[in-house]
Amino acid sequence: MERIMKCLEQIRQRTDFVPETALVLGSGLGELADLVEPAAVIEYGELNGFPVSTVPGHRGRFVLGYLEATPVVVMQGRVHYYEGYTMQDVVLPVRLMGQLGAKKLFLTNAAGGIQEEMQCGDLMLIRDHISCFVPNPLIGPNRNALGERFPDMSQVYDPALMQVIRSSAEELDIDLREGVYLQLTGPSYETPAEIRMCRMLGADAVGMSTAVEAVAARHMGMRICGLSLITNLAAGISETPLSHEEVKQAGQQAGAKFTALVRNAVSKMREV
Repeated sequence: MERIMKCLEQIRQRTDFVPETALVLGSGLGELADLVEPAAVIEYGELNGFPVSTVPGHRGRFVLGYLEATPVVVMQGRVHYYEGYTMQDVVLPVRLMGQLGAKKLFLTNAAGGIQEEMQCGDLMLIRDHISCFVPNPLIGPNRNALGERFPDMSQVYDPALMQVIRSSAEELDIDLREGVYLQLTGPSYETPAEIRMCRMLGADAVGMSTAVEAVAARHMGMRICGLSLITNLAAGISETPLSHEEVKQAGQQAGAKFTALVRNAVSKMREV
């Protein structure tokens, strides 16, 4: 909590901007932040005690400003558990955005598709997640200023926000899949046997982020929605070897569709 408040103080020395919605942009999806009318841009490295992104495709900065007239704070790149950070480091940015005033959290990621009918470039609305393969970010002393000790997780993803994304996709004539996202630690991609396990558990897409951020945000009482861009078919489904370069390229190719959907949805979320 002390680190969060120190980072908050450093941001407040730069700007008094208060966002309504926080967005986390995953691998290859950071260009959306360039469409924000900025009130302030803050590099992660400028904040003492803040974890810094080390993964290619993650710019590593906060953009505060207006997206379609909505006050937002955008994470242009996130930090991951596999980078060697603690889980408390991984969720610190989400907690910080909540302390900045954001009440809604829009999570995005690049994910491997497990549904056999999925194709690269598909967008999947996250209805639920499986996070039991990574450490729970709430382990340790509870900070009552953030939330209660045993928060309910029966409905992490907000039904009204999910419906906004569905209606935006329909309005824009974008095919939208829905499913369960499963987070593993990475950084290695999954084996075919692990993907078969994930499918048996009910997962539709798999990745290395997002679920723990959602848990931390739900602990704080934030309203959450999530969107996965299927950038590759998971191991054992596709004969193509998996690579991070493939993930970035798929994000760039689907960028227009992804950007249009998020912009439309964020604008409509002001009404719910």
